This record gives sequence, structure tokens and C-alpha cells, in this order.
Amino acid sequence: MGTLWHGGNIYTLQQENEQVEAVYTDGGVIVEIGSYIELLEKYKNNLDMIEDLKGATMLPGFVDSHMHLIGHGERLIRLDLSKCTSKGDVLAAVKEYSLQFPAGEWIVGEGWNENLWEDPSPITSAELDIAVPDHPVLLKRVCRHALTANSLALKLASITETTDCPPGGVIELDDQGQINGILKDQAQDLLFSAVPPVTKAYLKKALQAAITDAYSLGLTGSHTEDLNYYNGFEHTYEAIKEVIEEDQYNYRAHLLVHHEVVDDMIASGQHFMSGTEWVEFGAMKIFADGALGGRTALLSHPYADDETTSGVAIFSQEQLDELVKKAREYNLPVAVHAIGDLAFEMVVNSIEKYPLIGKGRDRLIHAQILRKELIDRIKNLPLILDIQPRFVASDFPWVVERVGQEYMNYCYAWKTLLDEGLHCAGGSDAPIEPVDPRLGIHAAVTRTNIDSSDCTVYNEEERLTVYEAVSLFTKGSAYAISHEHDRGVIKKGNLADFTILEENIFTIAPEAIASIPVKQTVIGGKTVYRNEIGK
Repeated sequence: MGTLWHGGNIYTLQQENEQVEAVYTDGGVIVEIGSYIELLEKYKNNLDMIEDLKGATMLPGFVDSHMHLIGHGERLIRLDLSKCTSKGDVLAAVKEYSLQFPAGEWIVGEGWNENLWEDPSPITSAELDIAVPDHPVLLKRVCRHALTANSLALKLASITETTDCPPGGVIELDDQGQINGILKDQAQDLLFSAVPPVTKAYLKKALQAAITDAYSLGLTGSHTEDLNYYNGFEHTYEAIKEVIEEDQYNYRAHLLVHHEVVDDMIASGQHFMSGTEWVEFGAMKIFADGALGGRTALLSHPYADDETTSGVAIFSQEQLDELVKKAREYNLPVAVHAIGDLAFEMVVNSIEKYPLIGKGRDRLIHAQILRKELIDRIKNLPLILDIQPRFVASDFPWVVERVGQEYMNYCYAWKTLLDEGLHCAGGSDAPIEPVDPRLGIHAAVTRTNIDSSDCTVYNEEERLTVYEAVSLFTKGSAYAISHEHDRGVIKKGNLADFTILEENIFTIAPEAIASIPVKQTVIGGKTVYRNEIGK
């Protein structure tokens, strides 16, 4: 028995502005689209429900093309520092939070961002020691490419001034040559190894929180990278499958597989695009560089606000080549984190040396700092760019001072990328940024920071149309994982995944996009979230 959807603005996204009157779904797929009267007559004997949209706007289901689903859940269930507007706020929040735990238990916080503070100096171990002397403390920066820890945590991890720093990492020292508690990129692993492993119950709690939140934001799925951080591949994969398939938190999870656990994936009998309709495997994930916030994104020139560094290469060119070669031996595409232009160039070098043969598409994630010649080089490659439009809101204007105005012509250049014929998908990188796709669409269309009162438009020429921005989170996400044949648009045979908004995102003022209420989230033809406000 099926459902007939009608009574609103149903945008198929097959073409810009294309609408239909009604959609008939059955068995989790779209059976037919067209006239309400005709579909009602045709399927009247096989109707279980008629859904009157009452003027709401139905779209293909929003899918986040790049996030960390468990990480987003962790942000929801433990100490969130993302709203702290000063170092003092962070220290006070950590101190208060620690009071609910017995002495000696690890205190882990998420999301501090010194760029939001009047005094942008990072938090040091000495400051944390005063605030929380009797717990090991680990606080992850918003980018997750840097952390700060107190002396007890450093002691438990045996990290001192003489500790060998792993390649691709930074152990910061103060002016006196003493360790200050700040670890960047690969150096963070030294501390993570001392943190007790998480339980499956903890992972499931984080996943349930993340998916429930995603429902409320209109998300029907995510491309997520979690399998290397929570006590191993099998432990994490089991938790994901149990929550989504057994506990019936139905959600389409496409799993990127970190290169350090890709052997485990293969040994388990999985391969690219294997799995189920709910949980499937994707590309091999690699990190080529760090992040702009900690000046570890790899640039082809020194940072404008610190000429002593141009960033951090996680791997040499030869090592990166070998990782891409390994992916090809497993018939896998790669998904590579590359923020700086030199990191991006190194990834392109490796992809050109070991081109993808077979299924899938390579994915270059972030693609924030580019050059014209790099854009020209990738035009004929089977790849897609995973972009995070919300980064415009969070990174400007400080990113201009950090990178240098003279290097900004092809930075955060979403419109240029589309105009050059490149395929792009839209994500949030949650928990780095809020997972809400409306915020990403708002940032892509307005090029403003919704949290700022000055309404400055950053690189106005790079604004996207609403259609282009919505397509990033629908058609773009589907194309990234070779599901353009059954996802991303409303057409016969596609999955019955829908995001239903109270207002018309294509006609409302762009400034109001982020505040449009989500009325309903539908996955596989079943409503998983319904906003009852106004009823």
C-alpha cells in the first residue's frame, strides 16, 4: 500500500524550477509523479495514506556529503565549547563540567575557537591546570586538527618536551622551550592513545543523538568518516549497523574508510559500494594536510600572518602516491582532505599518477585554497569536490589576513567551480560546523555570516543561486557516491527520501533561508520527523 503526496510546492530538481503536482510512493521508492487527480484515480485501490502538504515545499532529501556522524553526536552529548566567546568562558565551562565527575576521570570538550575571542591566544596546559587540577583534560579545537590538554593528561600520555613528534604533527613549546599543552594534527594521536577506549554503548548513544538531530534538520543521510577513531573498525561498524538497522534509526549512512582501517574493511569481506540500503561503504579517506585555524593547512607560500610556516604536509608526495596506489589495488576511489593549495596539488599529482579505473569517483574534500591552474588540471578527472559552504561564514574575515589577500582569487570559490563545469557536493564537516543544511545553503547564497550583525558579503561574485545551493545537498551528494541514478531528484524509481519545508526556499528572501522550519523528514517513504508546531 502506498502514499500519495500533494498539496504543496513539489520541486523535482531534475531541472531548475521544475515542479509536479503529486508524488506516489510505495515500498520506499517513488512509483510515479504527475497530476494529483490522475495519480489518485490510478492508485486509489492501493492507497494507504494521502499526505496533504498544506502549502509546504517538498524537495529531494537533504544529504550531508561530508561529516563525522559519531563526532556530531559526541558534540550533542558532552561538553560543547563552540559558543564560548572568551578563554575565560572556556575555562569556567570546563571547571563546572568537571564537578559532576569523580577525580581522575577524563574530561573531554569539543569546539573551542580562539578566532571568536577578543584575545585569540589559545588555552595552555598551565591555565587548564588551575581550572581543573584533579582530572586529565583534553579539549578539541573546532577544526579537530588541534587540541589542548592539561599537565595530568600530558603526563598520562608520557608527552614531554623531549617526546619525538610524529611526521605531520606539531608539539608546541612556549618561549622558554616548555611544552604548552597544544598538539596539532598527527601529534594529537600521542594523547588520544592515553584516553580509555569508548564503549559500544557510548557510540550508540552518540549515534542515536546525531541521527535524531539530523531528522529534525531535514537530513535523510550523510557521508560520514568515523571508522578509525573509536576502538577499531569492527567495534565502530557494529555500533553503526546496530543503531541504524536493528534499533531502526533509519538513515542512509555512506561510510568513508580511513586508510589506517581499510585493510580491516577488506578483511571483513566488504568493498566499495557494498553493504545494505542503509549502511554502505565508500572511498578510502586520506588526510593530506591540516586546517587553517591552526596554520597547518599546507600552502604553496608562507602564511601572511606567520611567515615562519606554510603549513603541515601529513605525508610526503611519495607516501601520498603509495596510499592512492593502495586504494587502486583495492578498486577504491579516494576521498582526500586537502584545504591548502599545495596539499591539493599533491593529491592531484597522486591521482594523475594512479588514475581511478572502475566504479566511483575520487573526492577532494574542502578545496578551499586553490589556484587557476589546479582547477584546469582536474576538469577531465573523474572526481567531485566536497565543499562546505558554511566555512564562508566561519572563516571570513580572519582567513584573508591569514592566507593573504593576494592569494584569495580562487579561494572559497564555489561559483567559479560550478561555472568551470566541476561537480560539487555540499556538506558541513560537522562537528566542525553546525550540521544544519539550511545554514550551508544560506552561506552559499548570501556569502554572509549569519551570526554577525554587520551583514558583510564576502566575495559576492561567488554567490550561488538557491537552486545551485540546494543541488549541492541533493544531486551533488548523490553524484559523489554514484547514486545519481536513484537519489538526489524526485523522479520515478528513485528512493522516497524527502525534505519538506514549511516555506518555499526558492521564493523566500535569501536572508531567511536558515530560519525556514523543517516540517517533515521522510526516509524510504516513512516520516521520521514531523514538526507539530502550528497544528
